Amino acid sequence: MVIVRVLTALLCISAFAQSEDDHYRVITLPTPEGVKFEVGGLALLPDGRMAAAIRKGEVWVLENPYEEDLSKIRYTRIAEALHEPLGLLAHEGDLYTTQRSELTRMRDLDGDGVVDEYRTVNNSWGVTGNYHEYAYGPVLDGDGNFWVTLNQTLGQPIDANDADWRGWGLRISQDGVAEPMCAGMRSPCGIGANALGDVFFTDQQGEWVPAGSLHHMRKGAFFGHAVSLRSTELPGSPIENPGTIPSGIPIAKAPDEVPILDLPAVWFPYRKAGMSATGIACDMSGGKFGPFEEQLFVGDFTMAMVLRVDLEKVGGEYQGACFLFRRGLQTAVVRLAFGEDGSLFAGQTNRGWNSAGSVSYGLQRIVYTNETPFEMNTMRAASDGFQIEFTKPVDEATATDVNSYTMSSYTLHYHNRYGSDEIETQELNITEAKLEGDRTVHLVVEGLRPRYIHELHAEGIKSAEGSPLVHTEAYYTLNRIPE
Repeated sequence: MVIVRVLTALLCISAFAQSEDDHYRVITLPTPEGVKFEVGGLALLPDGRMAAAIRKGEVWVLENPYEEDLSKIRYTRIAEALHEPLGLLAHEGDLYTTQRSELTRMRDLDGDGVVDEYRTVNNSWGVTGNYHEYAYGPVLDGDGNFWVTLNQTLGQPIDANDADWRGWGLRISQDGVAEPMCAGMRSPCGIGANALGDVFFTDQQGEWVPAGSLHHMRKGAFFGHAVSLRSTELPGSPIENPGTIPSGIPIAKAPDEVPILDLPAVWFPYRKAGMSATGIACDMSGGKFGPFEEQLFVGDFTMAMVLRVDLEKVGGEYQGACFLFRRGLQTAVVRLAFGEDGSLFAGQTNRGWNSAGSVSYGLQRIVYTNETPFEMNTMRAASDGFQIEFTKPVDEATATDVNSYTMSSYTLHYHNRYGSDEIETQELNITEAKLEGDRTVHLVVEGLRPRYIHELHAEGIKSAEGSPLVHTEAYYTLNRIPE
């Protein structure tokens, strides 16, 4: 009799269990034959076509990118001889890209679809020849300014005198005037704007950066990488050099010892939520991509996946939660861009470094199946815990059972060593789970800690239909507790 009950339970779980594939399918697009299609930039064109910049210096346009019949997809090369373009933007009829040494405007003067003019918009940053001096972007903010991010010179620069503004974010006006805005970046591979036009970047784990992170770019901010502070002595710096930065303190305590330090809006806990965060895309599809309108989607290089981020403002600053979204892509995800139909394009290259997947480069498209997944849609901080909104109505019995949830909090080391283990971990007591409406649960949590990552697991909750969550984990960066 016991065996029968167990088998019946397992069959019920199997019947209701959902996978990522049920809600978001992945289509692998063909790429031009004989071309190492290492995507460094993606841009949606006004007519709905997609443009892609590849790392070896070319720009290609995809005709019929949304066709289910993949044989109808065509590629046309429209630009070449660029120096490692790692971003692409369509703006006012032209294309813009950030090469290693400049922001470039590309123009088709005779209307034949091929770039005729490559015009320097701005080249005010240093390049020493060090292999790691990547430059990313541009993206537009809500005021129409371009933003670019500059990779830190890792190891010794070939000529330190040419390393100006490495590890910085620059804002560049439409007429090409650059203004250094913020510092402390290590490898700011991803850059994108949210629905309000505020600009964010992702950074990757390494020295001074204990895990992947998402930061709000703004004037005068310092995000932690100490080497970038050498450019504070240059004219135009909005940051004063604070002197020696202490190494070996918990991130949660670091702003007390380094007052200029700005903490990330979101941490991506290492391995749990990716290993090397990359491109950013904001869902402005109007529901064509599912229930996550205006949330940010973030690629991951090493784990070949896409994460989802829900942000809010507390005390005037961004913070929020990250969730797993879509795993199992074919290789390292570097760039993300939404298409005209609301699908999400993932441009990929592992550059010869290690990443999950079966190939070294390519292009895939993530398509919503119109089957709403049962997920934690948003996670918002409260003075006594967190408010979780789900994408579907929940089962009252499991939603209000505190045993459906577990939570812990921890921080990371702020130091000049590579990465960090989780430290100062505490298990937290969830004392109450209150249902508000049919899809929102208010968790009352004892022991909230500002500046700590709060990790939630919700394995026990079911939807009103009886299905478990597609992803049961959420990671909230609680920089501030609301009053």
